[in-house]
Amino acid sequence: MEQVLAAPISQTSIPLKRLSYRVESIDLLRGFVMIIMALDHVRDFFHVTGFSDDPLNMATTAPALFLTRWITHYCAPVFVFLAGTSGWFQHMRKSNKELSRFLITRGFWLVLVEIIIINFSFSFDLHYSIIGLQTIWSIGISMIILGLVIWLPFPLILALGLMIVLGHNLLDFYEARHAPNYSMGYAFLHHQGFFPLWGDHSLLIMYPFLPWTGLMMLGYCFGKLFTSYDGYQRKKLLTFLGVGIILLFIALRTINIYGDPGPWTVQKNQLFTFFSFINTHKYPPSLLYMCMTIGPALLFIAWAGTAKNTLTRFITVYGRVPFFYYVLHFFLIHILSALLFLSRGHSFSEGMKGASQGFANFIIPGEGYSLWVVYAVWMFVVLSLYPVCKWFSNYKQTHRQWWLSYL
Repeated sequence: MEQVLAAPISQTSIPLKRLSYRVESIDLLRGFVMIIMALDHVRDFFHVTGFSDDPLNMATTAPALFLTRWITHYCAPVFVFLAGTSGWFQHMRKSNKELSRFLITRGFWLVLVEIIIINFSFSFDLHYSIIGLQTIWSIGISMIILGLVIWLPFPLILALGLMIVLGHNLLDFYEARHAPNYSMGYAFLHHQGFFPLWGDHSLLIMYPFLPWTGLMMLGYCFGKLFTSYDGYQRKKLLTFLGVGIILLFIALRTINIYGDPGPWTVQKNQLFTFFSFINTHKYPPSLLYMCMTIGPALLFIAWAGTAKNTLTRFITVYGRVPFFYYVLHFFLIHILSALLFLSRGHSFSEGMKGASQGFANFIIPGEGYSLWVVYAVWMFVVLSLYPVCKWFSNYKQTHRQWWLSYL
């Protein structure tokens, strides 16, 4: 999260000795979730069941596979929440008009990136047969809405964010009575959907925006809270909030009535029953899903965020350039997957048939590797992107071109 010093800054590309400082604890958390995010995407492209089974399916999963998928639940909500926090930090040096313009324009930019760049990196489909709206789309549309609501009094923004996050699962009762007949408009709001557009083009809404928007609003409000305290008082407050949110998750999940559309059930053994308990709904993120992820994230900021060593400096690099890393890692993962696809004896023409069958190109469902290979490829992807992320992080901190704030 960048806070620029008050001194006048040249708009040229001449390197500056030191342009900005960072909130290290937040960069560290964001870097951590960006690294584990890559694990989930590598699993999608490389694991033998990546495109053929759900790793959270209690009937077919194994503990290692379940946990490999489950740990990555922390990525999207933390990223969206901290995007809101970044909005507040921007507000500390921008007027409402300037911040509103920036959030709205960057939001539209992110939506375009999702449609054009991220979809291609995921599918390698030049025809864009399926246009998917995933994480970057949800952040973009939420930024647009945040850019509009920042004109409201701060207490009203907080109340609106809480109302959405705490109350949106009331729609679960409506959905239980009306499934699966949802309009595209409702799917944008609160339910995944697949809709034909024109010709052989279709729209896949994976990230309905309403809960994500509420979470970003709360992240924005958290930014004010974060900057209002320092040192021990901040740690004490974050610990109180983190523990409180975790206890809310445990209480609501135990009651098993509200907060998630999928109630937990007793499984074949205690371990899988525990898995069922923590297996909350991501699409869209339920109240319990957000409690399960944001509570520990706040504890991480409070207790682990102040650590300074070689490992934390390594992780922080990814947290300083998350969008840049996000785009690059998808291309690298898919290129590696395509190369291994060809190395297994498949032809290029075979690989280009995947998208027409509803999958990514150079993917055959049911064909892939063990988790050991997944973890090896994941480490290779993360380490290989470090030098370019380090370079870009240094460049952003010593230059002030306007377009850098969009990357």
